[in-house]
Amino acid sequence: MTIQDIKITQDRIAVIIGKKGSTRRTIEEKTGTTITINSEDGIVTVESEDAIAVMRTIDFIRAVNRGFSPERAGIILDDEDLMLDIIDLSRACTTTKQIERFRGRIIGRNGKSREQIEDLTGTILSVYNKTVAIIGMPEQVKLAQKALEMILEGLPHEVVFAFLDKKKKEAKYDMLEYYY
Repeated sequence: MTIQDIKITQDRIAVIIGKKGSTRRTIEEKTGTTITINSEDGIVTVESEDAIAVMRTIDFIRAVNRGFSPERAGIILDDEDLMLDIIDLSRACTTTKQIERFRGRIIGRNGKSREQIEDLTGTILSVYNKTVAIIGMPEQVKLAQKALEMILEGLPHEVVFAFLDKKKKEAKYDMLEYYY
């Protein structure tokens, strides 16, 4: 039996439980795990005979804890090649005001910047509190990380998007070359 605990923030407990426990039940059925949630201290315990199912479920819970909706985070359970990466903005920022500025730059007006990064990298992002969480294939996640680094360095969005567009075209070209 594999058992793993994870601590989550108080404001995300209800999201993981879902309406009348529906989200928790759905995840348990999908993964074959048992999930126990202590609402007082925020400790979530995941148990199963299948160690990989426990790891995937923990990744799902981490993703929801970092701001993803259960629906968006659920893709991590559907494809074992997908990974979750969490970037802590407080490592690059010294003040709350700086974190807010970076969050705004990453999200963009009406979410356009975040959307564009997602489209050009094939990842999904969640900007929540002091973190940016990324779900995608390892190469896609690396590309999204690079784009976020560029934004944090203060580069204009146009430069970042041009870089991502170039990388996307290179990947397409490499794929075509592989098959022909």
